[in-house]
Amino acid sequence: MKIAVLDDHFSQTDSVCRALISGGHNCHSFQNGKEMLFSLCQENYDMLVLAWQVRDLYGPKVLRWARDKLPGNLPILFIASRFDEDKIVESLMMGISDYMIKPIRRSELMARVQILLRQAYHTPISNEQIAFGDYLFDIDSSHLTYADTSIDITQKEFDLALLFFRNIGRPLSRAYIHEAVWSSIKISSRSMDTHVARVRTKLQLRPEHGYQIVAIYNYGYRLEKV
Repeated sequence: MKIAVLDDHFSQTDSVCRALISGGHNCHSFQNGKEMLFSLCQENYDMLVLAWQVRDLYGPKVLRWARDKLPGNLPILFIASRFDEDKIVESLMMGISDYMIKPIRRSELMARVQILLRQAYHTPISNEQIAFGDYLFDIDSSHLTYADTSIDITQKEFDLALLFFRNIGRPLSRAYIHEAVWSSIKISSRSMDTHVARVRTKLQLRPEHGYQIVAIYNYGYRLEKV
């Protein structure tokens, strides 16, 4: 896929592009917004990765232009030093597909890019594997290993574990978890808690392995990297 990356810090665009190229994508980097807009008028891209703060052209301005001029299904990923709640809401209202907080983790970036591209173009990605430390998720087979040792896990437990790892450090509400893992299937809060407990136990998510699941009172859960 052909992906355009905008950030006025060369080290950031270089890091993102190296990760995308290693994943088989064609990456074009831009250090200023005006150059990117000119290129977008001349060429077609399958995805945009935009920094929120760019010196010559505010990131949201590029987003507004893209949503007005380019295909509606074009995935747009925002990257920022931090996102407060107001900024998240503003970005969603303007039409971002997803966002990430710096510093960018390569495995998380690749996971989010693959998800957005698959959602936008409905193209299957074969032999997709995502690694988080010693945990390796094989997406096609729903097979999970830790340090090359297979973990006996159900499909829902696999989906739940992958959801947590793809959102490391993010608080996930019970409603969001339910929609992402069970969709229209109704389950009780106790059933969700049981699934989370099984994931915690089977994956041995404890500090000595580098990760832990934290319950957020009256809200949901968060996977933390220790």
